[in-house]
Amino acid sequence: MSSENATDRLKQFVLGDQELADPDWPVDHVPMNERKGLWSISAVLLGFVFFAGTIYSGAAVGAALGFGQLLQAMAVGYAILGVYVAILCAIAAKAGLTAVLLSRYTFGRFGAKWADLLLGGTQVGWFGVTIPMVAVPTAEFFNINTPMWVSFLILLWGILHLSSAYIGYDGMEILSKIAVPALVLIGVLSIAIALLDVGGFGGLFGSSSAEMGFGAAVTAVVGTFVSGGTQAPNWARFARNQKVAFWAGLIAFLLGNGFLFFSGAVGGTAYNVTPAGDLYQVLAVQGLAGLGLIALILNVWTTNDNAAYAFGVAGSEAFGIKQKRPFVLAGGAIGIMLALLGVSDALSPYLGLLGQYIPPLGGVLIADYLLCWKLQIPRMEDVEFVGVRYSGITAYLVGCAVAALTAGALFPGIGLPSVIPGIAALNGIIVAMVAHTVLFYGLEKRGLLPGHHVEDDAEYC
Repeated sequence: MSSENATDRLKQFVLGDQELADPDWPVDHVPMNERKGLWSISAVLLGFVFFAGTIYSGAAVGAALGFGQLLQAMAVGYAILGVYVAILCAIAAKAGLTAVLLSRYTFGRFGAKWADLLLGGTQVGWFGVTIPMVAVPTAEFFNINTPMWVSFLILLWGILHLSSAYIGYDGMEILSKIAVPALVLIGVLSIAIALLDVGGFGGLFGSSSAEMGFGAAVTAVVGTFVSGGTQAPNWARFARNQKVAFWAGLIAFLLGNGFLFFSGAVGGTAYNVTPAGDLYQVLAVQGLAGLGLIALILNVWTTNDNAAYAFGVAGSEAFGIKQKRPFVLAGGAIGIMLALLGVSDALSPYLGLLGQYIPPLGGVLIADYLLCWKLQIPRMEDVEFVGVRYSGITAYLVGCAVAALTAGALFPGIGLPSVIPGIAALNGIIVAMVAHTVLFYGLEKRGLLPGHHVEDDAEYC
């Protein structure tokens, strides 16, 4: 009997209570009585965007461009990023659906499986490359920087990062409401100390190497989180209405991401640390190593639990299972294994890959819901989904091709001629939007390409 009870407890831990709906509604519309306000949605999205990689990008761009042009590049880049994510957030709130469920409308029942792999599978890799960013500094702080201890800390932090994702939106909300104010205060304190050390803003503006063009700088700004922003519907779907979701997306991806990028530029200019602008290293130089470790822990945790949540809900859609927990645990186990195998060195090329192939998917989603569905979204149970919606899939592939020819790379290490000027992610988004709109009105709406069948008495979101 005890063996049976233990098996039942393990099954419930992994799968959850099968008699109850998952409180995060991974394969359904979020009901209105489960919706949240602006502070809740903003906190979770801010926790997501507070990522150390953005700080490194800010430091690199600030050093290469100079502070005056950096501020201009930030204004342009984060306006693009903020509006893009805010629109996706508003769409998600209207439908109450995750990014992968939105993709079912745009790409079809089987076509959405590619979105599951792209949006969920890539986050497993993200989870793996990110854990060492906090495990290694923890080992250094406690002077236990040996392979055995680092491996133990990777396992420990990996489990902790999974814990809030395992609980779901409520767990991430609690963590973010603690982490976000703390990280803002620490960031402001660090910026203030750095300004004193370099003699104020004059010292920052006086440093300029002009090693980067303005267009490249805007590309770097947009690229910091454009791929992550495409995942924002996973949390914005809980917003009380479209207005709340739009403003939460704008606050997080324009103001929050901009603040982090700016702090990296200040730290990178004021102090010669490796990597440039590193939050922990900068605070250590300022005599605040303990505070720096706390900030780094919160910084990485609030981003990585979002990654775990993303592959959890993607797995639910892919396999049609109403519980995200087994996929959170399975994806997390793979991510931890990747971290133990040393994949953290692949962070920079991995970010580039995500920034190239995920944004066109967001472009197709925006065009589909704004220009094709015109925000008249029928509930899933009232739609007979076509297997593959070729207008959406083709538009996505065209957007990816344009992004690749803009970036001059097919994959890291595999080059292409860079024949299209501009920002790879932005070009991919715009071309994907145009292609889907043309294909929908030119072919699908005329019956030349298959589309979904919506019931005559369908209920709309």
